[in-house]
Amino acid sequence: MKKCKWYNSIWFHIAIIVVSIVSDQLTKLWAVARFTNETGAPNHEYINVIGEFIRFGLVFNKGAAFSSRPQDLMPFLPPWLFFLLISIVAAAVLLWFYKNIDKRDYLTRLGVVMILGGAVGNFIDRMRLQMVVDFIDCDFPDFIMTRFPTFNVADSFVTVGVAIVILSPVILRKLHKQM
Repeated sequence: MKKCKWYNSIWFHIAIIVVSIVSDQLTKLWAVARFTNETGAPNHEYINVIGEFIRFGLVFNKGAAFSSRPQDLMPFLPPWLFFLLISIVAAAVLLWFYKNIDKRDYLTRLGVVMILGGAVGNFIDRMRLQMVVDFIDCDFPDFIMTRFPTFNVADSFVTVGVAIVILSPVILRKLHKQM
């Protein structure tokens, strides 16, 4: 049996999940401490990181992805229960998918791990605060919208993870042709 590469080991994947959760939660704690007033409400200040293109400012997202509202989908469930159930189902599906990915497909496995870590980061917010802390604000000049929806580190892990899962067959095919 061939020895597992470090980037495809379960310990590396667990480390990715831990890093994603810790970095997400620490940056959210910083954002709340930096961008709230005495009452705990956002102070509507921004820190320009790269001019107006990327800036930090606090937004509390009480909805789901892109501020959609779970009560519009299932009005009979309280939002916290909706998010708890959907998170359990999503985590179970991701773990099942991870377990069934061919071990040679290390990119897809990495992508799934990143999605899982990001999802757990936002789940922690939903259970602790009943909302998600978002603070990364980007502008895309002359794009379809004025500004991109504000997001956080967990959202970044999920987005990059999804991109890796989608692109991994193409990337791996190209890598195998070069060998």
